[in-house]
Amino acid sequence: MNIIIGLVIVFGCIIGSFMASGGHINVLWQPYEFIVILGAGFGAFIAGNPMKVIKDSGKALGEAFKNKVPKERQYLDTLGVLYSLMRDLRTKSRNEIEAHIDNPEESSIFQTAPTVLKNKELTAFICDYVRLIIIGNARSHEIEALMDEEIETISHDKMKSFNAIQSMGDAFPAIGIVAAVLGVIHAMGAITEPPEVLGHLIGAALVGTFTGILVSYCIVNPMCSMIKAVRSKQNRLYVIVKQTLIAYMNGSVPQVALEYGRKTISSYERPSIDAVEQEMMNPGGGGEKAA
Repeated sequence: MNIIIGLVIVFGCIIGSFMASGGHINVLWQPYEFIVILGAGFGAFIAGNPMKVIKDSGKALGEAFKNKVPKERQYLDTLGVLYSLMRDLRTKSRNEIEAHIDNPEESSIFQTAPTVLKNKELTAFICDYVRLIIIGNARSHEIEALMDEEIETISHDKMKSFNAIQSMGDAFPAIGIVAAVLGVIHAMGAITEPPEVLGHLIGAALVGTFTGILVSYCIVNPMCSMIKAVRSKQNRLYVIVKQTLIAYMNGSVPQVALEYGRKTISSYERPSIDAVEQEMMNPGGGGEKAA
C-alpha cells in the first residue's frame, strides 16, 4: 500500500506541477520512447540474470507490494516451536525428538505453528540444528559458526533479486539517454521541417531522458528499498532460531533461551514477555495478533 500511495504522490506532483506551469500533458505521451527504455531495460535484465533469479524477482516484487514481513503471530509460532523442542530435548528420548524433526508435517509440535510449517526453509533450518544438538558431539561455538554461515548464504540468495532489480534501475537513466539520442537523430533527419515539427521531435527526444530518470529514481529504486527491507525482516526468523538454540546449548533453560531469541526482534515488532509466556502455555493460540 505504501508503494501505491508513494507512486500516486510522485506522479501527481510531477504531472500536476508540469500542467500548472503551462505544460501540455499530451507532449509527455511518447509510447515509442517508453518502448525503447522499458524494453531495453527489461531485455538487459533477462540477459544478465538466470531464470531462477528472474522468477524470484517477481516473487520479491509481490512481497514488497504486500509488505509480506513476519507479523507477531509468526514470531510467536517460531518461539513456540523452539520452546516445545527444547523442553522435549530435556525430558524425552532421542527417538521421540527425531520423530518430530524427521517428519515435521506430522509432528504435533509443528502442527501448532502453521506459519512455521508453511515456511519450508525455516522448518528445515530448525530441524537440521535440533538434529545436530541430538547428536551431541558438536560444541556450541561450532554450531554457531555453521549457523552464521548458513544464514549468510540464505541472505545472499534472498538478495539476488534485489541486486538484479537495482542494477536494472541504475541502468535506466543511461537507457533514457540512448532513447533521447535516437530522438535527436530522428529530429536531425527532419531538419528541413518547420519549427513546429522540429520542436515536437526534440521534445519527444527529451521525454526519453525524463522517463529514464523518473523510472530509475522514483519507481524502481524505491521498490528495491522495499524488497530489501521485507527480505531482511524475513531473514530475522533465522537469527531468532540461532540465538535461541545457541543459548540453550550454552546451558540456558528453555524459558531463558527464548529471551535470547526474542531480543533479536526489532523493538517495534517484538512480542511482549507475557505474549511469549502465554504461547508457551497455549501453543498456537496464546497472544495471537493475526496478520
